[in-house]
Amino acid sequence: QVQLQESGGGSVQSGGSLRLSCSASGYSSSRHCMGWFRQAPGRGREWVATMDTDVTTNVAYSVKGRFTISRDKAKSTLYLQMNSLTTADTDMYYCAAAYALRCSMWSGDYNYWGQGTQVTVSS
Repeated sequence: QVQLQESGGGSVQSGGSLRLSCSASGYSSSRHCMGWFRQAPGRGREWVATMDTDVTTNVAYSVKGRFTISRDKAKSTLYLQMNSLTTADTDMYYCAAAYALRCSMWSGDYNYWGQGTQVTVSS
C-alpha cells in the first residue's frame, strides 16, 4: 500500500518561494509515476506537475518557469520547488501516485493521494 505525506506548505508573501515535500512509503520508483495537484475550495483538482518513472517531468503552463518537480530517490521523496509565487497559487497542494509508467494530467488516473498541504500567498 502506497502512503504519501506532504509537508512544506505555509504562508508566504507574493514573490516568495516554498518547497513542498512528499514522503512516500510502499512506493516503487520503477512502477509508480508521481505528481502534484492543487485544489481550491469548491473546485476540482488542477494538475501542476508530474514525474514519470523514467524521470521525465511535465509542468503545467500556468506554473512553467516558476515551479520545478524533482525527487530524491534514496529518500523516496518528491519535491515541488515553487518560486515567484502569486496569490493565484494559493491552494491546497496534493501529492499523488499512479501505478503507471507515465503520469497523466487527470486526477482520476491516480490511485494514491496524500492529505494535502496548504499554501497561502498574500499580496
